[in-house]
Amino acid sequence: MGLEDDPFDYRITKSGMLIITRGGRTVMELGGKKASALIPKLGASDESDQQLLARVTGNYCHGNERQVNNPH
Repeated sequence: MGLEDDPFDYRITKSGMLIITRGGRTVMELGGKKASALIPKLGASDESDQQLLARVTGNYCHGNERQVNNPH
């Protein structure tokens, strides 16, 4: 299941907190300097938003993971 099948969503509160959700559940809440640095980067394109949110939450592939071949 990838970002296309289960994308991240986010909302920005009045206080400037960034709430990141995936699958209807809150994954992370960012505030302070981290949120204020990330918020201006969001909105450029949906694909880049997904990559940014995945990196912030730690839910992304590094490219070196093995593919599991399960014959069952």
